[in-house]
Amino acid sequence: MKITDVKVIPVNKFLFVKVLTDEGITGLGESGDWGFLLSSGEVIESFREYLIGKNPMDIEHHWEYMYRCFHFRGAAVMGALSAIDIALYDIKGKALGVPVYQLLGGKCRDKIRVYSHVSGKSFGELLDNCLAEKEKGFTAVGHLSPFLDEPRSEPYFETYASMISGGAERIGKIREALGNDVDLCIENHRRMNPAQAIALAQQLEPFLPMFYEDPLIPDNFDAMALVASKIRIPLATGERIHTPQEYEMLVRRCGVDYLRVSIGLCGGFTGAKKISAIAEANQLGIIPHNPLSPVATAACIQLDAATPCFTIQEYPDPNDQAAHARFVYDKTNASVFHACDIVKEMPVCEQGFLLVSDKPGLGIELIDDAETRFPFERRKVVTRLSSDGAVMDT
Repeated sequence: MKITDVKVIPVNKFLFVKVLTDEGITGLGESGDWGFLLSSGEVIESFREYLIGKNPMDIEHHWEYMYRCFHFRGAAVMGALSAIDIALYDIKGKALGVPVYQLLGGKCRDKIRVYSHVSGKSFGELLDNCLAEKEKGFTAVGHLSPFLDEPRSEPYFETYASMISGGAERIGKIREALGNDVDLCIENHRRMNPAQAIALAQQLEPFLPMFYEDPLIPDNFDAMALVASKIRIPLATGERIHTPQEYEMLVRRCGVDYLRVSIGLCGGFTGAKKISAIAEANQLGIIPHNPLSPVATAACIQLDAATPCFTIQEYPDPNDQAAHARFVYDKTNASVFHACDIVKEMPVCEQGFLLVSDKPGLGIELIDDAETRFPFERRKVVTRLSSDGAVMDT
C-alpha cells in the first residue's frame, strides 16, 4: 500500500487532513492548533511532499521523520503532525479490519467517562447549566470557571478579595446544588499568578474539586510546580504543551497530577502513547483535552479505551458550535452551526459515558461536502483587557 495524496480540509472552525492510498483506503485526522489552523495546514502541505509514495503502515518511522526533519517545532508543526498521525492510524485500522484501540494494545475499558462543558455569563446561567447537565446523566461538569464566562469584549476589574471570595462562593453554591454525585472540574483559564492560584485553591478545597486546571500561563514549569506544592487539590495542565519531553520535565518537577494531553497537538496517537507512558510510570492520570470536532472525540475514545491511566475525557457538546468559539466570543453572535452536522455518524454518549466504537479505524467519517457546506472561518485575534487597558490572560 502506498500514499497517493494528502488533502487539507478546512471546515468551519476545524482543520482536517485526509490521507489517500492506492488501495482506496483513506484516513481522517484533525489538527488541534485551533488558534492558527491555516498555518497548521501549510505544514501539512510541506509534509505531503514527503508522504506521497510512502507506506502508510510505517507510522512510527514517519512520525520521527517529520518531527525531526526541520529541527523546529511548535503548535503549527505539532498540529499538522498530529492530524497526519491520526489519519495514518485510521488507515491502518481499516486495512487490518480493527478499531484503532487494537493497534494500541487492546481495550482497558468498554466505555469512556466524560465531563460536559458548562458556562454562564451570570451565576444564575452557570448554575442552571450545571443542573441541566446532571439531569442529562453526566457525573462530572467541566470547563467550570469560578470567574464566569464574560465576553472578551468587556473590560475586567475586580479587587483581589472579590476575585478570590467570589470565585470560591460560586463553586461552593454549585457543589451544594449538585451534591457529591457530580464531580467539579475547575477551569481557571490561565488567568492568575502563583499567589492568586494558591489562595483560590485553598478556598476551593472544602468543595472537593476533581481537578484544578491551568491556573497559570503554561510558559514556566517551575511556577506551576510551586503552585502544585502549595495546594491540596489535584492540578491538571498540559493542553498547550506539545512534546513528551515537556511533559516529562513538568512531571519531574511534581508540577502536575493530571496530564491534559491533546491528541490534536501532541503528535496524535504516537505522541499521546509516549506521554501516557510517562503518566503511568509516575502514577499519574491523563485527562485528554478536546475542544475540537467529533473527529477528535472519536480519536480520543480510541486512545482512552487503550490507556490504563486514563481518568476522564473532556466532551464538547456536538449539538453546539466549536467549543473554543463558544467560550471566546459573546454568545449573542454565536452561529447556528452544529459540530455534529459535519460527520456521517456520531460517537454515542449514554449517561455520561461515551461508548467505544468497534468499527475499523476511528469509526467516523466527514460528510462528503463538509468543506463547501460549512466554509472555514478564521479565528479572530481578540483577547480581554483589564479596565486600565492592559492585556489580561484568559
